[in-house]
Amino acid sequence: MSICVLYGGNRIDGNTETITKKVIQELNVEEIYLIDYRIEPIVDKRHAPEGFPEVHDDYNAIIERILPHQVLIFSTPIYWYSMTSVMKSFIDRWSQTSRDANYPNFKKIMAEKKAYVIAVGGDNPYIKGLPMIQQFQHIFDFIGAEFSGYIIGEGNKPGEINNDLNALHAAEQLREKLRNS
Repeated sequence: MSICVLYGGNRIDGNTETITKKVIQELNVEEIYLIDYRIEPIVDKRHAPEGFPEVHDDYNAIIERILPHQVLIFSTPIYWYSMTSVMKSFIDRWSQTSRDANYPNFKKIMAEKKAYVIAVGGDNPYIKGLPMIQQFQHIFDFIGAEFSGYIIGEGNKPGEINNDLNALHAAEQLREKLRNS
């Protein structure tokens, strides 16, 4: 099974990246740090006669990298009770890709994928992070991907995720699930 991790964090070695690394240790994965790429915000042209204009940024290069994988892991800190802006901008562009003649089977290919979310926050994330998980559920439902699970962890300052025994246990379980798939 081929796995790709999309990191939406803005802090190197942050808590979300730390717990994600625990999930993928000893697994063969492709890692993409969205912050390292230029992803322009979507200009919504769904209903314009000319359609979406071509955008000259790094977004399509990322899409090309994720399409071959069967499993996508969306790793994002919880910022203001949602995903980070770079993660949201990346997903927003799926509206454009869904209508892009260069990707005529985008939704069909995405519908063949399993998706996981790993999120860490510092303000009661086990409760306040749930709307974001629901948001991902709706995103995956729309695109057709199977939402196969999520991990929410608690941590604010660097390294605090290592104190969240529930998240660490969930990471170990997900690693085993992915290893045995």
